[in-house]
Amino acid sequence: MSKFEGKLMGMGNPLLDISANVGQDVLDKYDVKLDSAILAEEKHQPLYKELVEKYPVQYIAGGATQNSIRVAQWMLNKYEKTGMTAFMGSVGADSYAKQLEDCAGADGVLAHYMKDESTPTGTCAALILGGERALVANLAAANNFKPSHLETEKAKEIVDAVDIYYSAGFFLTVSVDSLVQVGTKIAEQNKVMALNLSAPFIVDFFGDQLATAIEFADFVFGNESEAAAYGKKNCDGEEEDLGKIALAICALPKKNDKRSRTVVFTQGSKSTIVAKDGKVTEYSVEAIAADKLVDTNGAGDAFVGGFLAQMVLGKDLEASVKAGHWAAGYIIQQSGTTLPGPCEYSG
Repeated sequence: MSKFEGKLMGMGNPLLDISANVGQDVLDKYDVKLDSAILAEEKHQPLYKELVEKYPVQYIAGGATQNSIRVAQWMLNKYEKTGMTAFMGSVGADSYAKQLEDCAGADGVLAHYMKDESTPTGTCAALILGGERALVANLAAANNFKPSHLETEKAKEIVDAVDIYYSAGFFLTVSVDSLVQVGTKIAEQNKVMALNLSAPFIVDFFGDQLATAIEFADFVFGNESEAAAYGKKNCDGEEEDLGKIALAICALPKKNDKRSRTVVFTQGSKSTIVAKDGKVTEYSVEAIAADKLVDTNGAGDAFVGGFLAQMVLGKDLEASVKAGHWAAGYIIQQSGTTLPGPCEYSG
């Protein structure tokens, strides 16, 4: 295998999305709400079999971090920047893992998976109704990533090469030690680490792990519900003023004091809020017509992918936000985070 000389890596939970259009009855049966992302409990286990047996499902390479990296590479291909991205996470030794690896490879991402021989590859039920979605993740092998994987020669090569490291908050339920290990090296070398709040339950139930990760983060991403959850818990109950919440996160302790922290909150079709150096800026979003919406699954991941692609290219904050908006707008017109053709972004 040739030496990796890319600039962007992700580390997270690789999942094979099992996507299906369902009725409200399925959501009610499994006590799942639209526009939510949760970890599967015992009551959700029959859901995956039911989807496969009763619905025309689509299998899509998933996992929030992996999706962002795939979108970033897709956009970088536009600029003839191939082989710029890598992803690490844990999968099983099964056909689902092969599907994930093939999909990542087809998108130009080097997938350096840790293989768990005893646990199946993780899956995520993506329940779609009226263009909105609910995600129920069964982590399985993805839950078993270990820092020992970072000692492999290829992992060392990847970490040494990149300028930017990204993880979604979901990875905090798996291996904070791995994040800290990579984050420490990134900080020591004055490179960039980016983190996503990812879901309100991460804020609510993994607060200590999140606080640890934020110390390493030069960029923190989130959407309006995640921002509100963070504000409610950590900013004296503040849930409305997202700019204030963003500034509070900017001001948190930081391992690398050579870079100030930037916080980016998306709000769907409403303006994106960016806080940096004590200043809050809003960037308007070009709305997508309702009749063009297919699936909001992955919009936030795509935004981050577009944003990070521009960072790899050395573009400024405004250009990064603009590309993120475009990528999110593209993905919500697809079923899942699928990239059916070459990137046509012209920013």
